[in-house]
Amino acid sequence: MNSASSSESGILLVDKPDGLTSHDVVARTRRMAGTRKVGHAGTLDPMATGLLILGLNSSTRLLTYVVGLDKEYLATVRLGAGTTTDDAEGETSVTAPAGAVASLTAEAVAEAFAAQVGTITQVPSTVSAIKVDGQRAYARVRAGEEVVLAGRTVTIAEIELLGAPRPALTESAEGTGADVLDVDVRVVCSSGTYIRAIARDVGAALGVGGHLTALRRTRIGPFPVEDAPTLELLQAETERGASLPLLPAAEVARALFPVQEVDREQALALGHGQRIPLDRPDGGPIAAITADGRLLGLLEVRAGSAKSIVNFPPDEYQPGAPA
Repeated sequence: MNSASSSESGILLVDKPDGLTSHDVVARTRRMAGTRKVGHAGTLDPMATGLLILGLNSSTRLLTYVVGLDKEYLATVRLGAGTTTDDAEGETSVTAPAGAVASLTAEAVAEAFAAQVGTITQVPSTVSAIKVDGQRAYARVRAGEEVVLAGRTVTIAEIELLGAPRPALTESAEGTGADVLDVDVRVVCSSGTYIRAIARDVGAALGVGGHLTALRRTRIGPFPVEDAPTLELLQAETERGASLPLLPAAEVARALFPVQEVDREQALALGHGQRIPLDRPDGGPIAAITADGRLLGLLEVRAGSAKSIVNFPPDEYQPGAPA
């Protein structure tokens, strides 16, 4: 157990290793922080690495707004075979016709990826965490059910090819000169986009099948993975008695929302559920920050007055801050 109080609140950036689920990271963070109130924004598959954003205690209330931020990924797409899960963890379900991959040109591959850019309708992988009649799609698939998911609108802002397609060998065909290409890409996309589905759809468009073999999330909104310690480092530091490097809720709110500085009288009124006069355009959320740098809450403005739509308890504003 580290020296942090179990009531300590804030946002934690973690560089997730492969082989762990997002829930595994949450469970380990609960033990390190000494609190059950830990949540995450945006699931990463076990095979994926990179940025996972967690909230502790009252700061979990910010995660709703983090989930919807745009994201950036680095990925490797394998062309020449499709799988049951659209990634390397599934069984091969589609193989390219003889000579089909060898005949692909770099231009054709680039065009297939470019066709995925924009606002598109994307069908998620059947082993996604989307709920179907109250149960996760992947659980239904594992139970032997046939699952058909509806397409959803996503926006893919950018797909950058990081070098030319390169020959690769699958493990089952090692040494046989298997007809497979790997393509490294950088993807910037909206929340809800499945990179596995991009790999699948590019492979289908080229007529050779495709799946994902590597995935790393490098950014969520304004938060880069370079600012995230590894889980291994966090565990080592907390075992030595260090506190978790939490970002204060006010700092995160400043990065996500417009800010309204509030005085003591305004803070008291908002804390009692009252509206305060505020000369701002209608809308929200707006971060209400007190004079001593605490996040009081998130505001919504209507017709020249504002009310709090999310409150943050005074005893959890910021580690070490005066009450």
